[in-house]
Amino acid sequence: MPESCIIAVAITGSLPRKEDNPALPISASEQVESTHQAFEAGASLVHIHVRNDDQSSSSDPKRFAAVQEGLRRHCPGMIVQFSTGGRGRDPSARGSSLHLKPDMASLSTGSVNFPLIVYENHPALVDELASKMKANGILPEIEIFDLSHLHAARRLADLDLIGERPHIQFVLGVQNAMPAEERLLDIMLSEAKTLFPRCTWTAAGIGRNQSLVMRWALARSADGVRTGMEDNIRITKERLASSNAELVECAVAAIFEQGRRVASTTEARTRLGLAPS
Repeated sequence: MPESCIIAVAITGSLPRKEDNPALPISASEQVESTHQAFEAGASLVHIHVRNDDQSSSSDPKRFAAVQEGLRRHCPGMIVQFSTGGRGRDPSARGSSLHLKPDMASLSTGSVNFPLIVYENHPALVDELASKMKANGILPEIEIFDLSHLHAARRLADLDLIGERPHIQFVLGVQNAMPAEERLLDIMLSEAKTLFPRCTWTAAGIGRNQSLVMRWALARSADGVRTGMEDNIRITKERLASSNAELVECAVAAIFEQGRRVASTTEARTRLGLAPS
């Protein structure tokens, strides 16, 4: 049987707005519906940001809870991953929803330059977020924007704040951060496997790099691929994506082209070491 591949869909993010793509899901009901469509198309993991009514980034636990409740009801078995990312959010509130015990949460282990800001992840904050995830039985997805972030993750493991089999995501194509170049993915993947021989991994390409990075990851037998409107709101330069589900359909096609198949939610949970739903 062909090897399976997890599809993660990042449905909203913190930056795109409806002015950029009217299909972007903002409210809790929109996020649940958009995720359900992506789930039906083949996604087994959803990465969640929540927004305020004015579309700005939010850390409100009630908003995270509303989305999670809807997803548990309408997308049975789907892996729910909360963002603890920092753009537009008070650092002290970035872990405020972890008591809701999602399956996973993102964990950036170092700071990095973004186009207009420094995405700051102070070591004390990283330790605090990792500790909260451990206390709540949440699997971190380690977000790698720079080679040094892998060594910061190794420090967390040495402190027993994360396990020896983390799920690692390489982020390529953010302006001022790691460029989307195939050789850089090879360097980071080699280092990740040296530091964490049993890790699972995926890679995210930002904007027009989404499909390119996806192909590179699939060619290297990645455990998963990532798609969704957080990273890319277009199908082509000329056409906006009609939904997150359409982007998932593109990921499904790429997986089939590589002779692999789409992982079920049960397979995805087993691959990542998560409990059954």
